[in-house]
Amino acid sequence: MDARTSPHPSPRGRWPALLVAERRRPERIRSRPDAWWLAVGTVCFGAFMGQLDASIVTLTYGSVGGEFQTSLAAVEWVSLAYLLTLVALLVPAGRLSDAHGRKLLYLYGFAVFTVASAACGLAPSLLALVAFRVVQAAGAAMMQANSVALVTTSAPRERMRTALGVQAAAQALGLALGPTVGGVLVSTLGWRWVFGVNVPVGVIALVGGHYLLPRTRARTRVARFDWAGLALLAGATTSALMGVSAASGLPVPGGGVAVLFAVAAAAGWGFVRRQRRAEAPLLDLALLKARAVTFGLVGALSGYLVLFGPLVLVPVVLTARGTSELTAGLVLTALPAGFALAATGGDRLLPRSLTDRGRCTAGATVSLFALAALLIVPLTIAWLVPALALTGLGLGLFTPANNAMIMGAVPARSSGTGGGLVNMTRGLGTALGVALVTLALHLAGSAGTQAGARLAAAVLVAVSAVAVASARLSPRSSPAPSRSHA
Repeated sequence: MDARTSPHPSPRGRWPALLVAERRRPERIRSRPDAWWLAVGTVCFGAFMGQLDASIVTLTYGSVGGEFQTSLAAVEWVSLAYLLTLVALLVPAGRLSDAHGRKLLYLYGFAVFTVASAACGLAPSLLALVAFRVVQAAGAAMMQANSVALVTTSAPRERMRTALGVQAAAQALGLALGPTVGGVLVSTLGWRWVFGVNVPVGVIALVGGHYLLPRTRARTRVARFDWAGLALLAGATTSALMGVSAASGLPVPGGGVAVLFAVAAAAGWGFVRRQRRAEAPLLDLALLKARAVTFGLVGALSGYLVLFGPLVLVPVVLTARGTSELTAGLVLTALPAGFALAATGGDRLLPRSLTDRGRCTAGATVSLFALAALLIVPLTIAWLVPALALTGLGLGLFTPANNAMIMGAVPARSSGTGGGLVNMTRGLGTALGVALVTLALHLAGSAGTQAGARLAAAVLVAVSAVAVASARLSPRSSPAPSRSHA
């Protein structure tokens, strides 16, 4: 056993080994029959914190703009810079994790995220805050690229869907608590503590991860890193997201939207061409040849678009009628609450014989009909609460089965890359959910909020139909590769 994997490296190489080697779990933990649950619980810290951060930061806009005396358009870069960096780095982070160890990169990601969170809370200017958010997103990419992979390689194959459901529930919990926690922190301690709250959670997760996460057994060696591929991927995703944001009302020079989409298309074409010819590609395109992966990723993007779209739509609709932000937030909680309930209890509610494909189809269909109701019923609290709860229930059934279907078709040695793909499509779905709903409201213009709400609901219904179609087009069963646990 060499110094890279040895639990007892030589004294001279001890500190370098501690920095570049994955430490094995203590024997008393590794031998426990529930050791995989301890690993999944540790990953849930990151899942919870990531979604809490995603849903909490927007509540700081007013306070940040007031303290730094700047416009809302400038403050929005606190979120935009984070999202663009995160989406661009997820696949590269997964690729590096497959080569150097998923546990190692996950823990480094948590360390970077935690330190950057503290820096955000101490930022002396808006420019510094945006820069620290970019660093924070780099840490989040290392965490999120490995979260799905660590769950699927820790849990027994027959419990993979259950484990992914628990992780999804942790995300939903963070999403649900974000508006409430953020409102309390901003109104009492101030906006800086919105970032400071990440620090104690990050420290706990780092300690827990060191002792509870298994080492990476199956790895994919990388001879050299594909920097050109990274640049093309970042250019494609950044241009596409900025193009959608610009089309949604973000002021840009004339023709800017068309230019952004043209750059995105050119960079995307260049990325695919590069990956086909590169000696050590950033993304092995052979992974996308599996129908379970291709249609599963389409479904993952659609599911997160439908999950995050109402987070923009519902507060706009209700506050336009004079409803308070607190009431709107409580109504909105029905969506992640339904998601968490189905994600954790879905295996008990549905027959064990139902395949992942069947669960995806059932969940997406429930969400489709729940959102379709919003096209005809009055958009009042009495109708919105059950519609959002049913939408969440459907997505809670859909998401764990969808992730299990994708990861079941990805070889264990490429779990990090597969997890990076899943989380990148989640990020794109999140951004598109926000952007497309904003675009619908923007296009309605003088027709009013209600017309925009109906148009946005129609978009979400159409995307739900895509999720149903992606589930139906997926293979009836996915391969079940062996998983190693260390």
